[in-house]
Formats: sequence, C-alpha cells, structure tokens
Amino acid sequence: AEHYKHHWFPEKPFKGSGYRCIRINHKMDPIISKAASQIGLSLPQLYQLLPSELTLWVDPYEVSYRIGEDGSICVLYEATATKPGSSYGMLTCKNQMMFGRTSPSKNYIMTVSS
Repeated sequence: AEHYKHHWFPEKPFKGSGYRCIRINHKMDPIISKAASQIGLSLPQLYQLLPSELTLWVDPYEVSYRIGEDGSICVLYEATATKPGSSYGMLTCKNQMMFGRTSPSKNYIMTVSS
C-alpha cells in the first residue's frame, strides 16, 4: 500500500498503471521480494513458487496477470462496484502489452503450493 500511495487514483483507475505493473522476467521484482521477506519467504523459495515470467497489473478495480510473454491475460480480482466511466478505450499498461503481440495467446494456469 505504501508503494502505491501516490500512484492510486480510484476516480481514474488506469492512471499510473505503468508504475503499478509488477514484473518477474527471470529477475524478481523488488516489490515481490520485499513482501515475501516480510512473511519469511526466501528468494530461492520465490523462484520455486512463481513462474520465471509473470506480469501483474494492479489497478483500483482490477488485478490481472499474464504468465510468459505470449500468455493470455487473466483477471485475478475484479471489484463488483461499477467502474467510473468507460475504461475500455484507454491505453493502459496491459493494453499496450497486447498491441505488439505477434503470436497467438497461450493459456496458463497459475498455482501456488506450500
């Protein structure tokens, strides 16, 4: 919550979405490392639990993810409240990633085991 403090705009949910994009691209994102260490998980444990390529988009009304560079984008959480205004035409971090896609999406299932 502290990391997003000045980058969270419920009235404009996609404003600042690039800042809130969390990536693991064979290198662990510092936000995930910090959260994991606070609950006692080591970096080697994280690499075992999470995919080597993962993108998370954390927006006020939706959290979505993609596993791999060409994976499908899946919604992990969506608020039931009505979103203010229409956001479908907006160019978000997630939408930008989809524009340059040259190969078809692949379906993945993300699981975490203890």
